[in-house]
Amino acid sequence: MPGPDTATDTARGRVGVMLPRDLPARDLIPFARRAEQLGFDELWVVEDLGWRGGVAQAATVLAVTERITVGIGIMPAGARNVCFAAMELATLAQLHPGRVVAGIGHGMPGWMRAAGAWPASPVTLLKEYTTALRTLLRGEPGPADGRYVQCAGVQLTELPEVAPPVILGVRGPKSQAVAGEVADGLLLAEPAAPAYVETSRRHLGPGATVVTYDAAAVDEDEDVALDRVREGLAAVGEPDWAAHLAPLPFAAELRAHREAAADGPEFARTLPADWVRALAVAGTPAQARAAIAARHAAGATTVVLTPVGPDAPGSLESLARAL
Repeated sequence: MPGPDTATDTARGRVGVMLPRDLPARDLIPFARRAEQLGFDELWVVEDLGWRGGVAQAATVLAVTERITVGIGIMPAGARNVCFAAMELATLAQLHPGRVVAGIGHGMPGWMRAAGAWPASPVTLLKEYTTALRTLLRGEPGPADGRYVQCAGVQLTELPEVAPPVILGVRGPKSQAVAGEVADGLLLAEPAAPAYVETSRRHLGPGATVVTYDAAAVDEDEDVALDRVREGLAAVGEPDWAAHLAPLPFAAELRAHREAAADGPEFARTLPADWVRALAVAGTPAQARAAIAARHAAGATTVVLTPVGPDAPGSLESLARAL
């Protein structure tokens, strides 16, 4: 992960913002430029099936900004041949030195199955893929062929001065253990409460990167911010999020609450305020800064804020008040 480039970064830790997947195309470049102007350290793009490609978004954002680090979170391992993924990432990092972070993961099982790209052993694929990708980005010949990844002897000609960090966007302990073994760190999807950050960090070495995502809303009126952020918590009670919730003291109650709710929106609307505060970065600017600081204290190197609601540009301005 690129290091802090200002004294402010060192004092408060790195803070990023997510580029919403449903942001109108006309707003993508203004959003990226404004995020940089407002002082965010990082901008993360997502690659969800059916929306926009992560590499294309990252290339565009890097080309129209000067300082901000751009992360891709995540590129599913089953979606791209590792040799060609390495070329794309090496090109981005060569053209924009020190400003690229590559997030790799399994991808959502339903999406990957629909695309015919879900392997029999996702953990094996991820381990082989990450090992090969980092080897190629260092300019070394590809490792011996594995069960899924074949790139033995392949070698990139055009290389960046510094290879971009490769971190794994994974939830469960087995996959996080792979991150500790073969990657530069972890990307933790939302919600990334401090207890989940601490639990996940145990799988990593002391110098590893941990990037966290969280639904976020900031307003001078705490209640307004809490109400706004609830929309971003509608999926939290679903099974895929179990690992995020397990370290929380109210995990069992939250699961029961989700089972009793008619749907995700009702679940989110009826969450107790204390739970919302734990599951998101929300409240007044001071409260949001405290929530960010708690995640840094738990081991996050970058806290990424996810705007909630239809007015992403407006949300960007308000989220910047937490910097």
